[in-house]
Order: sequence, then C-alpha cells, then structure tokens
Amino acid sequence: MMGSCAAKRRLHGELMGFSNRQSGVFLVLAAAMLWGTSGTAQRFAPGGYDPLVIGALRLLVGGAALLCLAVWRRELGHFHDWNWPQVLGAALCISSYQLCFFAGVHLTGVAVGTMVAIGCAPVLSGFFGHFLFGERLRPRWWLATLLAVTGCTLLGLGSAALHVNIWGILLALGAGLVYAAYNFFLKALLARHPPTAVVAVASGGGALLLLPVLWRCDPLWLLQWRSVAVALYLGLVTLALSYWLLARGLRGLPASTVVTLGLAEPVTATLLGLVVLGERLHGLSAAGIVLVFAGLLVLAAPLPRRGAGQGRIGGREET
Repeated sequence: MMGSCAAKRRLHGELMGFSNRQSGVFLVLAAAMLWGTSGTAQRFAPGGYDPLVIGALRLLVGGAALLCLAVWRRELGHFHDWNWPQVLGAALCISSYQLCFFAGVHLTGVAVGTMVAIGCAPVLSGFFGHFLFGERLRPRWWLATLLAVTGCTLLGLGSAALHVNIWGILLALGAGLVYAAYNFFLKALLARHPPTAVVAVASGGGALLLLPVLWRCDPLWLLQWRSVAVALYLGLVTLALSYWLLARGLRGLPASTVVTLGLAEPVTATLLGLVVLGERLHGLSAAGIVLVFAGLLVLAAPLPRRGAGQGRIGGREET
C-alpha cells in the first residue's frame, strides 16, 4: 500500500513537472511572437517619430496598465515585502534595453543591431545562469542555442543591406546583456511575488526612469490618432501582455532557456514582413528561419522523466 502511494506521488510529480515546463515553453513562445510584431506596428506610425520616444511610450503605457491590473487584483503587497535592489535592477535593465537597442539599431541598422542584440543574449544568459545561479546547462540547451543563434545570424545576413558601426554593435551587445540580466532579476522576484505584480513593478520603474526621454517628443506627432493607436498597441500588447506571459513562463523554466526561446521574435518579425509589408525572403533568411525553428523544437521537446524531482539535479535547475 505504501509502495502504491509512493508510486502515485512520483507519477504526480512527473506529470506536474512536465506540465509546468511545457506550459512555460508555450507562454514564452507566445511572448516572443508578440515582441516580433513591434517592428511591423511601428511601420504604421506617422513619419518623423523618434525611436527612443517610441520605446519610452511603450514602457509608460505598458507599465501603467500592469500597475493598474496589479492594484485591482491586490497583488502588490506591502512596500517592505519587496527586495528593492532587485526591483531597481529589473527596472534599470528594461529601461536600458530600450535605449541601447534603439540607439544601436539607429547606428548600425536593423539587421545587424537585431542580430547582435538578440543573438548574443542566449549565450550571455547561459553563462550567467551557470556561473552565478547554478543552472545546469544540458547538451540540449547547447544544441538548441547553437541552432537558434546560427539561424538568427543567417536572418541578419539575409537582409538586403548590411551596415556595420562599431558603436552601434557595442550598444546592441549592451542590449543583449541587459536583456539576459533582466530575466534573472525577474526570476528572483517571482520566487516571492505573483507574475502580474513583478512585471508591473519592473515596467513601472523602468517607465519612470525613461520619463526624461519624453521631452524629445513632438506634441503634434503624439496627438495624431495613428500615433496613439501605435503607442497603445506597443504598450498594451507587446509589453504588458507579453511580459506578463514571460513572467508566468519563467516560473517553470530556467532563465537561460527562456532567453533562447525568445529567438522566436526575429522569426515572427521576418514572417510579418513577408505577409503584411510585402518584403522579399532571401535564401539565407529562409535557412535562418528553419534553423531557429529547429532550435526551438529541441527546447520544446519534453525532458526525460526523472521522478518528482525532474528538472533539478542536486538543487541545480536544469536547462
């Protein structure tokens, strides 16, 4: 009888581990696909916009929406419940990402800037997770990351025009670095707080840090209905909803795995460019899409069952 109960508990643990991991994978992929729509959405904004202002508006709208939701659900808790150095770290990362990424893309172009920022993030995240947080990097992570980063590189090389600027590349590297770090701050906060509260506080803090950027905004541009529509879409969908999905996915996955899954973003952007904007697909870009999909499939596949402790070895989280 005791053996039967132990077997049932073990099976329950296996099923829960599988369920948490698979749902986490799909939540993060959904978030990455939403991020991939941001570039297409910006193309519908009136001419003359400042990319830094777009980034600041995205954080402001999304952060405000998440804070309202967290307050309505009474999830923020008390002031002293929060680890404020971690909150500040997350806020600095999400705000710095906007500045580094958009400035890097402005200097070195969309193809190179995106390729460097998004391509370096999984590698940086893997090393952060392994050396600072004890995450065990399984062979499947190395294979998936190699496939996805190579695919992302081919996506960039398949662009019609490439422009290399050393300062732009350094800024794009900085964007990849802070994006990787942001996921670890988020995961640390999720250990004590609900996902909505965590992304609300982090995004709200990041929005406050970027408020001075809004002084660059032309009021006449902001009053146009298309400007308002783009700002609302970017803030509510590509930030508020996507980061809420990301936070929920992070609860069941290592941060290094989450960052690699985020490489679905450039694939989504490329496919939207084909379907919505009528862009042409080059051979290298097509090969890149296939490789990224292959890498994502490697990560999405179920882990071998290890009993109730599946997914952890000696207290170290497996990637």
